[in-house]
Amino acid sequence: MSDLYLEEMVKRRWTAKDKAIRTILMVLTVLLIIGAFFVHYILVFPAIAICVADIFIFPRFNVEWEYQYVNGELDVDRIINKAKRKRKGSFDLDNVEIMAPASSHRLDYYKNNQQMKEVNYTSNDPERAKMVYAMIVSDEGTLKRILFEPSEHMRRDMRARAPRKVFED
Repeated sequence: MSDLYLEEMVKRRWTAKDKAIRTILMVLTVLLIIGAFFVHYILVFPAIAICVADIFIFPRFNVEWEYQYVNGELDVDRIINKAKRKRKGSFDLDNVEIMAPASSHRLDYYKNNQQMKEVNYTSNDPERAKMVYAMIVSDEGTLKRILFEPSEHMRRDMRARAPRKVFED
């Protein structure tokens, strides 16, 4: 049997929180620079500090998720500004309790679990909301609800490997 390897990229859209933080930082930078020129020269140091902080913070808003699926194992990486990659999770189909569309009634049993941690690896795009799937994973005795956007090909292979755990409705 041959190995199946799939790789997908999902670009994350900015949330309202991202836009607010970015706007506040830009306004603060402009105010400190103007204040350094017209109010008092001592404001030069905070202006420089906030400019340096902007250089490091602004690229963090450009995020892509990369899904790598190999023979029943899903790896999720976060790529920041198309330069820095970090592994955010690795999930095996053997540890999955159920996988279904995020709006499916099959997941109703897990909705009231207060100990379950939710992790969002989606694009946050309202137009792609129907493509978001939830995967309930048992990880070291705790349950995690993983939200992601698998392709049709990835879902078909997951369904073939675990037909009693993966649902399309």
